Amino acid sequence: MHLCVQASEAKRQLIAAGFHLLKENENWDLQPGGRYFFTRNVTSLVAFAIGKKYSIGNGFHVIAAHTDSPCLKLKPKSASPKSGYLMVNVQTYGGGLAHLEAMGSSRGNSLLQKCEILSDELSCKTDDIVNVELNLCDTQPSCLGGANNEFIFSGRLDNLASCFCGLRALVDSCALPEDLSNENAIRMIALFDNEEVGSDSYQGAGAPTIYVFEYDWTTPLSQVLDSYSSSPAAVMQLTQLKIRQYNGKVSADMAHGVHPNFVDKHEEHHHPELQKGLVIKHNANQRYATSGVTSFLFKEVARLHSLPAQEWIPIPRVNAENVLIGVSQLQVALTTPDCISQTIHVSCLGVGIRTVDCGIAQLSMHRYLVI
Repeated sequence: MHLCVQASEAKRQLIAAGFHLLKENENWDLQPGGRYFFTRNVTSLVAFAIGKKYSIGNGFHVIAAHTDSPCLKLKPKSASPKSGYLMVNVQTYGGGLAHLEAMGSSRGNSLLQKCEILSDELSCKTDDIVNVELNLCDTQPSCLGGANNEFIFSGRLDNLASCFCGLRALVDSCALPEDLSNENAIRMIALFDNEEVGSDSYQGAGAPTIYVFEYDWTTPLSQVLDSYSSSPAAVMQLTQLKIRQYNGKVSADMAHGVHPNFVDKHEEHHHPELQKGLVIKHNANQRYATSGVTSFLFKEVARLHSLPAQEWIPIPRVNAENVLIGVSQLQVALTTPDCISQTIHVSCLGVGIRTVDCGIAQLSMHRYLVI
């Protein structure tokens, strides 16, 4: 069983690093040099550090990723006694790729006493549990493998690997008091839920979370503007528009590395390889948010730090009549066009932040054990 340990672990690391927890239903007293975070629905988290030289009108530098992965979720009425076993009824979440027949004799033998296990873990009575939202996950720990231990075998690398990199980038970049002394922007990570099912939820990237943060941050201006402006609200709106012109976002999501047995699943001249740098994702039909400008800026930052980068485009899909029907991420199996990264919603449809889509190359995307 798994209940969003990714957001909980991020919260634990942020508190340990000295970040202050905010609540969305309270007024915020934000100060230059401060480090803060807030959560939404337990499963999403936004953390940020304000540069000491920040002033209203400067921009945000955002790394956005998603906390969810394809999995099996317990149905509300999940207990199903059968032949002396207590089985559980599940429903699929996202586009997971599973070979269930390979599980053999293990099918149906999940001796899960749901409420009893939960009550033991939470040190409460079973009657105190009024509702649950639980996912099933592989209990085997992650490990290294390959002839030279060059591979990481793990569940949910899509997209916990990006969440981890974004979290550590923020925490490590402002670990010392002087790290924010010359910063004139806001450093931010936004870890959203429900990307695998479209992002259109209260805790997903489709919600106006960044816009609400922007509004809460600029609202205190009204007290100052009211003293000399006949329309402080209009000035605030112009200020918010100015902020967006200086914003930049990296939408970090894992990328399909080329598989030696399925090379034809990639476009001929775009074969992302493992350990050859972050993969910049392009699509002419705007299924990714990358533009010529953001791609150049990302590659330039990589060059300045002597880091490799590679580029990828999804191969077009055609039907039996050889008619183009869309684009998709392609690995061993074809997925649907809707599986293209959905964290672009927060930038393209919500706030309007220049964005580059990129990610770490991996194999066996959406399998319950990936490489």
